[in-house]
Amino acid sequence: MRWLLTATLAVLLLLVQADLWFGRGGLPHQWRLESELAAQEQANTAARERNARTAAEVSDLKEGLEMVEEKARHDLGMIQPDEILVQVSKPR
Repeated sequence: MRWLLTATLAVLLLLVQADLWFGRGGLPHQWRLESELAAQEQANTAARERNARTAAEVSDLKEGLEMVEEKARHDLGMIQPDEILVQVSKPR
């Protein structure tokens, strides 16, 4: 009878341990959370870099006209009154 009690307790102990290791909140869940955390950290780093670039651009626009002139030339194709626009196209 004693061996039956020991075997039952050992099985119950194994079930509790298996639930702790592989159940909700166990190792697979922790690994999944760690991978999600790494992906979120990469997304946050990319967002911080975009924000820094945008903040630098806003700062340039507030401080001087060079950035405004560059944007007008590049995006809108504007030229100053005393300039001549020359476009060079690639041969076909």
